[in-house]
Amino acid sequence: MEWLNYHHLFYFWAVVHEGGVTSASKKLLLSPSTISAQVGNLEEALGGKLFRRIGRNLEPTDMGRLVFRYANEIFSLGREMMETVQGRPIAGPLSLKVGVVDVLPKLIARKILEPGLNLPEGVHLVCYEDKKERLLAELAIHNLDVVLSDSPIRKGLSIKAYNHLLGDCGVTFFGAKQLAMRFRPGFPKSLHGAPMLLPLDMTVLREGLERWFESLELRPMIMAEFEDSALMKEFGQNGHGVFATPSVIEKEVKRQYNVQVVGRTEAVRERFYAISYERIIKHPAITAISGAARKGLLENNKESD
Repeated sequence: MEWLNYHHLFYFWAVVHEGGVTSASKKLLLSPSTISAQVGNLEEALGGKLFRRIGRNLEPTDMGRLVFRYANEIFSLGREMMETVQGRPIAGPLSLKVGVVDVLPKLIARKILEPGLNLPEGVHLVCYEDKKERLLAELAIHNLDVVLSDSPIRKGLSIKAYNHLLGDCGVTFFGAKQLAMRFRPGFPKSLHGAPMLLPLDMTVLREGLERWFESLELRPMIMAEFEDSALMKEFGQNGHGVFATPSVIEKEVKRQYNVQVVGRTEAVRERFYAISYERIIKHPAITAISGAARKGLLENNKESD
């Protein structure tokens, strides 16, 4: 087993942190050639390039960004150790960087993340929203701690990551008061010909709803399709059609959008996943999130109609 030379790692970290070899050399009171040589030794030990030259500037490669993140954690832990040993308070909350897949309803993302914010040491949460593929790419280079998604990572992808099922639930159909009163009797057959607001094709919820409609020989009238679930609810609130969301946020949707329940089904299931680069989750905040989910956080949240 080869041991890491932490001096080499520190010089590399300083170059990235200070924005270049020249700045790092001034900070460390060493010659640029000395620092460049030490970074070269680290590249040789790791078996790959840590920088690429863009014009007159150096930028970390994908491998460089990964190594820099580990270096940040290593040296941060070292500082924390010294402060603890010397009786100083540990400064700053725990960092949690989360990617939220854009089709995941915001109300569900909040519900999932809240238990992770209640740790005694405090948590600094940073949320990013994007397409699943882009978020997984950021996870792969350790720019994110976890990705929240409505579907697991597919087998065969080159990204090394692990699925952690947080929970599942059925779906609830909502409508503005007049629509709810009209289509609640006889549900679900009443949805045949009903004005419907749906998520875009290729989403998990859309595929589940279409299979369910087909199994019951229902042909709702599709009035609009949405990428953003919050925008879909806004249109539903204003009476443009019936829409469906996971039942776990039923109370919140009724209260926030002033809509009423048309009906519910357990035949369409929505599942929620935390995707991490760890097979066994070690991050304290993610452990709290998954623990709360296992205890029933994502169980159906129904109210009387």
